Amino acid sequence: MGEQAKAVAADEPDTAAVLGEIAGRSQKLMHDFMERQQLMEPAPPGMDPLGLGSAMVELGARLWSSPAEVMSAQFSLWQDYLRLWNSTTSRLFGAEPEAVVVPERGDRRFKDAAWEQNPVFDFIKQSYLLTSRFLLKTVSEADGLDEKTQAKLAFYTRQFVDALAPSNFVVTNPQVLRETIETRGENLLKGLSHLLEDLERGKGRLSIKMTDLDAFEVGRNIATTAGKVIYQNDLMQLIQYAPTTEKQHKRPLLIVPPWINKFYILDLQPKNSFIKYCCAQGFTTFVVSWVNPDAKLAHKSFEDYMREGILAALDAIEQAIGERAVNAIGYCLGGTLMASTLAYMATKRDSRIKAVTFFTTLIDFKQPGELGVFIDEEQLKAIEAQMSRTGYLEGAEMAHTFNMLRANDLIWSFVVNNYLLGKEPFPFDLLYWNSDSTRMPATMHSFYLRKFYHENKLVEPGGISLCGVPIDLRKVKLPVYWISTREDHIAPWRSTYAATQLYQGPKRFVLAGSGHIAGVVNPPHSGKYGYWVNDDLPPDPDEWLAGATEHAGSWWDDWRDWLKPQSGALVPARVPGAGGLPALEDAPGSYVKVRADTAPASAAGPSA
Repeated sequence: MGEQAKAVAADEPDTAAVLGEIAGRSQKLMHDFMERQQLMEPAPPGMDPLGLGSAMVELGARLWSSPAEVMSAQFSLWQDYLRLWNSTTSRLFGAEPEAVVVPERGDRRFKDAAWEQNPVFDFIKQSYLLTSRFLLKTVSEADGLDEKTQAKLAFYTRQFVDALAPSNFVVTNPQVLRETIETRGENLLKGLSHLLEDLERGKGRLSIKMTDLDAFEVGRNIATTAGKVIYQNDLMQLIQYAPTTEKQHKRPLLIVPPWINKFYILDLQPKNSFIKYCCAQGFTTFVVSWVNPDAKLAHKSFEDYMREGILAALDAIEQAIGERAVNAIGYCLGGTLMASTLAYMATKRDSRIKAVTFFTTLIDFKQPGELGVFIDEEQLKAIEAQMSRTGYLEGAEMAHTFNMLRANDLIWSFVVNNYLLGKEPFPFDLLYWNSDSTRMPATMHSFYLRKFYHENKLVEPGGISLCGVPIDLRKVKLPVYWISTREDHIAPWRSTYAATQLYQGPKRFVLAGSGHIAGVVNPPHSGKYGYWVNDDLPPDPDEWLAGATEHAGSWWDDWRDWLKPQSGALVPARVPGAGGLPALEDAPGSYVKVRADTAPASAAGPSA
């Protein structure tokens, strides 16, 4: 053997040892998995919680009832295939014909140059795009299906189509093939190791690692804005943030995040922290940090989240700094809770909240977007049966649902990077937050899924009662500011816009670029995206957009300019813990540090 060959052999990993380690871990994992399966309750015979079986049967019946339309669609597909074959043949003979089909803008699966430059991979790509387009069009245009059934079939057909993309397989992904040849398969061995790690971390369920989980720590390099926990109860800790200006506005600001995520999405790092920004504008800023509940809190209801969340926070703020009147923000489902609470307070003649801002918040759930696919009687019963065994819904369940809404970005891109290319995911604060899921108490979770998403009762006057009080959103007459985002998959902006027709006070609706998170966490210095404003609020959201004016940059300063006149005169800055409530611990507090795979922090009860 030559010296160069010996050197190469010496540098190669001990493949046999690696394979032996993987085999041992796989055997242990399979053993643990089988033990867990034996402990689980068997599913009822024929159980189909998604209702896909009946939906597919109905689709088949509708298609067979229109054979001419099916044959026409098939013939059109065959014509496209023939055009693609002719185009590929021309390329092999040196011509440069126009593509028959191209990926949608922003589709990053086919960004590698070989997908266009190599005729074989270009043919594979276009064949896939033609077939997937045919399948999605067939389902979405099938006549006679009710709207919900059609939406469900279209969603799961897209999941199927996305899973079968050629980019997800070794032999049909040019980048993976190159990596496999260059590393002599080491990438696949590393990928298998990553797969086993993810299965082990998920206790038998695949928990895809989206970022370097060791690169971040809550309170060390994310969620670092200075402050103190000044109050806590079973459901939340209330954080008062330290002032960064000599004077602050008299009226404080209360931020209520969704309980299905952790609040530090608004305090990732100093450069993109909305909380830090609020402090810098002279607002005395308070934030609710929800507990990560376990079975002991299974009985906690939506009413409890109102009483022990928003209403308790208002009481605590008055105790802490002596101010009864506040401005408030509700983010996503935190905004839905805020809207419900405001309607309750209006009926009770409680006017402590003087102005409110809603971040990407659904009030009218008639068109909840693709999340509606997961809400029907069969699926609700399956979720409730699952929660009845544990007392809560695992955070991973909800996280997986949200990831499915953007499967190519949040699932398959990591499958390719982690398992096929064998690479470690890049450290990214937002994806660390996305992986830090929370549980949902059974009673509360069932209530809002049924009453809001399934029955859309919130927009009905008296449709929902809280603490025995029928509520009506039309009684809310305070100033309202909405920020919605144009590419939101979770709270579609046209659906959030519907709330502009309900409230009776001064209103300002602003539409930002990007999606549910990036469109909100968009500091002014980033120079990203933009926003649209229209002072008129016609019933039709598209009419609003047609008359809107686009502005460059972040909406944050527009919001600040709206809120400052409603925040009162400047007063000496308030120091957390120096007022009527002593500091209990440093921000971000202990509740937010509890991960879904650990027990919740022990609540010390209400502070006095």
